[in-house]
Amino acid sequence: MTAKTPEDEHRYDDIIDLPHHVSRTHPQMPMRSRAAQFAPFAALSGYEEAVKETARLTEEERELDEYEREELDHKLQTLIRHWKEQPMVTITYFKPDSKKSGGSYVDVTGIVRKIDADQRMIWMEDDARIPMDHVSHIEFPTKTYKTY
Repeated sequence: MTAKTPEDEHRYDDIIDLPHHVSRTHPQMPMRSRAAQFAPFAALSGYEEAVKETARLTEEERELDEYEREELDHKLQTLIRHWKEQPMVTITYFKPDSKKSGGSYVDVTGIVRKIDADQRMIWMEDDARIPMDHVSHIEFPTKTYKTY
């Protein structure tokens, strides 16, 4: 690097007070458009989404204890016996995440449309499909059925 000389400080003295050039052929760019040239841009496309996805929390499916499993089995049997009556139920089940390990617990309230014991699937009236193996709780809010 070279050292500055006194001449460097006066290098532009001859043009510093000249008027700003305005083109006769090209219209002047509006200030808003000029500012947009210096706006930030995403140098790494998809980076922001990747950071959000990494920060999104999931939870692990918890194992039911013996008492909870027994109660759930009774309620599933009750649901299987009465599904043709189209009971209104609230089902809590674990929904695995499609992008990362874990998932989240979801509550679905509605009318049961069909139960397929072979595929172990519960179909709700709104076409939601709930895998029986991921159900953690069943509630019958409108009608009480004997669960034994």
